[in-house]
Amino acid sequence: MEPVEALRAIAYILESNGEPTYRVRAFRNAAATVAGIAPDELEELARRGRLKSLPGIGDVTAAVITEALRGEVPSYLRSLQEPKTPRIPEGGALRAALRGDCHTHSNWSDGGSPIEEMAEAAIALGHEYMVLTDHSPRLRVANGLSPERLRQQLDLVALLNERLAPFRILTGIEVDILDDGALDQEEELLARLDIVVASVHSKLRMNHSEMTQRMIAAVANPHMDILGHCTGRLVVGRSRPESEFDADLLFAACAHFDKAVEINSRPERLDPPRRLLRRAVELGCRFSVDSDAHAPGQLAWQPYGTRRAAECGVTADRIVNAWSADELLAWARSHEPGVS
Repeated sequence: MEPVEALRAIAYILESNGEPTYRVRAFRNAAATVAGIAPDELEELARRGRLKSLPGIGDVTAAVITEALRGEVPSYLRSLQEPKTPRIPEGGALRAALRGDCHTHSNWSDGGSPIEEMAEAAIALGHEYMVLTDHSPRLRVANGLSPERLRQQLDLVALLNERLAPFRILTGIEVDILDDGALDQEEELLARLDIVVASVHSKLRMNHSEMTQRMIAAVANPHMDILGHCTGRLVVGRSRPESEFDADLLFAACAHFDKAVEINSRPERLDPPRRLLRRAVELGCRFSVDSDAHAPGQLAWQPYGTRRAAECGVTADRIVNAWSADELLAWARSHEPGVS
């Protein structure tokens, strides 16, 4: 096992287990440092006990590198791989039906890894595609993409798709739903993207009536495809209550305009809550079970969503990311003006 491979494997497992970001970053930073050093030079530094002179290399990461250079599986990695009570639940038949993930982030906005690393992790999970949905300009705290940066990202995705085929990175965005229900990106760009996830990230305590109108206006927008984490709640750590809106009206609008309600699989979100998820099922909605991953290891979180989906009566035929990429794209294109 190569040192970079070992360091990335450790980071991936830590991410999957929901470990603190600083722990994950230590291994990803170490991997980036090692990747930039010639193998002979790295071996010489290890032989002389000088690995910790490199940026971002400490006691644990130095030991991982040393053991990997000896051709061993590092002991720290072995300890993480030992059978334990699994933290991630079994995903069941619905997880097996998923062919992709419609909500993922890279280091172009607030994710922790390059697009290619996210794609490689998705491939390792057996996915056929991944929709890249970095944030839109208004969400500055998440380094949201300006129109110019989004255009640059589209060019990069085209190049990566040539390299990664038959796997496909589908172009997308997690666009902010503005106070009046408008979407936070240029209309021309929204029309170019494969999939548009729209989410509320500001004024989450807006009153019931105004929030309902705001979200329905977004759902009615022909460029929008998936309603992201609809209540905005946080149930782990710094908890946050649900936004208030008329769920019947909102889900009826999703069904009417044939837009999907996201089942967000992040452990701190698990959004929507079960009572609302059951109501969305009753009202005939489609769904997208997404990881909302901000790091490669978090792509493995979809079982949190599929388990809840199964409990609430969601069937595979109503999950848009259980479709092939071509079927998903045809559905999204049907929302655009003039497409029947």
